[in-house]
Amino acid sequence: MLARLRTARGVVRSLRIYYGVRGRAAALDTFYGEFVRRGDLVFDIGAHVGDRIASFRRLGARVVAVEPQPALAKLLRLMNWRSREVIVEEIAVGSRAGTAALMINVDNPTVSTASTAFITAARGAPGWQAQAWSETISVPMTTLDALIARHGVPAFIKIDVEGFEAEVLAGLSRGVDALSFEFTTIQRDVALACVERCVALGFSRFNAALGETLAFAHADWIGGAAIGRWLADLPQAANSGDVYACHG
Repeated sequence: MLARLRTARGVVRSLRIYYGVRGRAAALDTFYGEFVRRGDLVFDIGAHVGDRIASFRRLGARVVAVEPQPALAKLLRLMNWRSREVIVEEIAVGSRAGTAALMINVDNPTVSTASTAFITAARGAPGWQAQAWSETISVPMTTLDALIARHGVPAFIKIDVEGFEAEVLAGLSRGVDALSFEFTTIQRDVALACVERCVALGFSRFNAALGETLAFAHADWIGGAAIGRWLADLPQAANSGDVYACHG
């Protein structure tokens, strides 16, 4: 019972963060309008409480929302039960099909992860001291290639999986129009591996946004080597953000 109450409290905390800021919905729509058009298919890998799903739907896209945490997947189904344009996949995404050990942060579910390296990097890092991963569950895992075979080729893929981003991209063997992946300064190696994989997949234009600013860090799109240098030079206090990759 206590675990359920803590889970509910963590979910409510996330809902307040991602839905409680005036003007945030309009800012999301303006920002993602760069990548998403009416009728597009979008994959939201690590959908969490669905604020990006809501934006993609307002932009007229169909959404495959992937979220392995049972409580959050249930929430997403409840929030989108009327929409035939949103499919919720309660599954993890990685480099292979099978199962994954998902480590749950009950009090802060947004940082639940399938990456033990992420938890190791977070231990003792400034700003991460209060985080604890107290539950581990086994969840099914698929790949981006398998999701594409099942649902079609997306115009945009958003990846936010707390240190597992390189594993997700390793399960993609073809380019799409555009994608984003989260990075953290406690795991720059993961971000650089993601850039390298994107370049191998044919992405040539990159940009980034720090935190939840929804503003590009670079006035002009830059190459893979340049975004790699930018990631390497970020101060530790920058903490996190998202890299965006597009074809030419």
